[in-house]
Amino acid sequence: QVQLVESGGGLVQPGGSLRLSCAASGFTFSSYAMSWFRQAPGKERELVATITVPGGITIYADSVKGRFTISKDNAKNTVYLQMNSLKPEDTAVYICYAIRWGPTQSYWGQGTQVTVSS
Repeated sequence: QVQLVESGGGLVQPGGSLRLSCAASGFTFSSYAMSWFRQAPGKERELVATITVPGGITIYADSVKGRFTISKDNAKNTVYLQMNSLKPEDTAVYICYAIRWGPTQSYWGQGTQVTVSS
């Protein structure tokens, strides 16, 4: 059974940091590119960061570039999102996503809430 389980969300003050984790199971994690999306109330789902396979190239949305870092630990089947200098506009549900090509197969997690507020 495929699972993507996010954790690490919570309430943080502006300027603070959080590290999100997404634990994967039920598929060959090392063969999948991993991404973090976010969705705020009333807004469309937004791609935040991606780490590719092979090569581990990282790609970020302009809104988080320089503040967020995505990383992938194939030994632990886990992808992380380190979020620094958080802003109120970063408030959203953060969702983990896995995808491979040839044939295409993708999976979504359930999400973890991040709230940035004083």
